[in-house]
Amino acid sequence: MRTGFIACLALAASPLAAEPAPALPDWMAGAWQQSSGDRWTEEYWTPARGGIMIGAGRNGRGETLAGWETMRIVREADGGIAFFGSPEGAPPTRFPLVRSAAQEVVFANPAHDYPQRIRYWREGKLLKAEIALADGERPMRWTYAPMGE
Repeated sequence: MRTGFIACLALAASPLAAEPAPALPDWMAGAWQQSSGDRWTEEYWTPARGGIMIGAGRNGRGETLAGWETMRIVREADGGIAFFGSPEGAPPTRFPLVRSAAQEVVFANPAHDYPQRIRYWREGKLLKAEIALADGERPMRWTYAPMGE
């Protein structure tokens, strides 16, 4: 019994155990919108709970829907974080977290056709999003304001 306790103490003191797992990006939670003329894009994210954030997005023009997507950001069994996107009911594609800061997350899957990189970050009260190829080419960007403002 004592040996197991000492082994646990040694593991807890190791540099690997001291590194905390990244947090889910709870700062993304909310209802977000971008509009220009009659074009609109909306994104919704639940707060982090139970190791998951659930998201949904849609875009269109006037009252016509152009596209939609379901998304989730999850803590995986190994402690890592990944983004899963499923545009218009397609099978979900996994994008593992490659960079995390106080109010920025970057997910990447270089094997996917497009996008290969997904980035979210906050600038004040705005939520920014960008998708691109792995090298940053062919970027598409969104600037979302909180809904109702």
